[in-house]
Amino acid sequence: MKLIYTIIIGLFLISSNSFSQWAILQSDADSLVREGANHIYNVEFDKAEVSFQEVIKRYPEHPAGYFLQAMVDFWRLTLYRYTDKINDDFLQKINKVIQVSDKLLDENEYDITGLFFKGGALGYRARFYTNEKEWFSAASDGKEAYEILMKAHEKAPGNHDIMLGTGLFNYFSVAIPEDYPILKPVVLFFPPGNKKLGLLQLRASMHHSRYSSVEAEVALMQVYYSFEKDFDQAFFYANDLFTRFPRNPYFHRYLGRCYVKQGKWEEIEATWREVVKKCLARELGYDNLTAREGLYYVGLSLQRRGDQQMAIKYLKKCLDVSEYVDGDKESGFYSSSLLKLGISYKKLNDKKNSLYYFKKVLEVDDTQNNHETAKKYIADYNK
Repeated sequence: MKLIYTIIIGLFLISSNSFSQWAILQSDADSLVREGANHIYNVEFDKAEVSFQEVIKRYPEHPAGYFLQAMVDFWRLTLYRYTDKINDDFLQKINKVIQVSDKLLDENEYDITGLFFKGGALGYRARFYTNEKEWFSAASDGKEAYEILMKAHEKAPGNHDIMLGTGLFNYFSVAIPEDYPILKPVVLFFPPGNKKLGLLQLRASMHHSRYSSVEAEVALMQVYYSFEKDFDQAFFYANDLFTRFPRNPYFHRYLGRCYVKQGKWEEIEATWREVVKKCLARELGYDNLTAREGLYYVGLSLQRRGDQQMAIKYLKKCLDVSEYVDGDKESGFYSSSLLKLGISYKKLNDKKNSLYYFKKVLEVDDTQNNHETAKKYIADYNK
């Protein structure tokens, strides 16, 4: 749900690195921006910051360099998913973008560069506040970001970079209330959207925008995976993104999840083994949550191909990591690992351990009908 909340507030935003053809005119800055953006997506943050600092040095009155510096921090927040630390640096950098953009807008309220970057900055601040559960601040920034985006769209309606923002709005303003009726009040702030138009705009942005193509592809991957449930299409985008940016754990996780949805077990095991390996090597962004997911799917793959002893090893490791990261409330991975352990022990004809884990399932919150499944296995033993 946290991802959904983030998308709700950010659905109308200009996403990271999405600045259009008119935003930076000088070819030297253009090259630095494109190079730095690729470094962000490949989780090479130090290299990205060098590029963006050079943009600021050459063009200190232009908001682009400051905006991109903030995006480096935003991706850090995306990868460090369970940190409770408020990133003051991120907020300071966002405020700097707004200040520089406001100077342009004070001279001309329709300055396209000022509109574009102020809208993007407010949008990302809204997403940040959403993650911090500061709903009023998030909604306030989100509404202002949308209004600014519409001004920019009126000024340059055929611009494919802006279409990223309009595509996100058109799709999610319909998809969110359809899938999550309880969240309808959030989208009442905005005019009605159009999912088909939104998808067309996102594809147009992916194929034709100068700066927003990667972010549009990321959005399409999320849309087809989480909302359209078209996992083959989601795989197409996830595979392309991870091939281009092989250091990015976010794309790596989506690739593995797509294989799970497609039921491609050889690829599932190979992909999630690689994920676990990178977690053990402590590569950037391969955190404990990622390790838990990887351990679970490797264990599931081993169980499926009959190696119950190794499956048990991985599933128990998944339990250990879950206990570390879950806090007071057990996760779905914890419940499912208990159930799968019971199944593996059953396949080994170990009734004692099998019943132990099936009964443990009933002691935690029910997810994916695990309680019902565990009860059936227990009943089989009692026949």
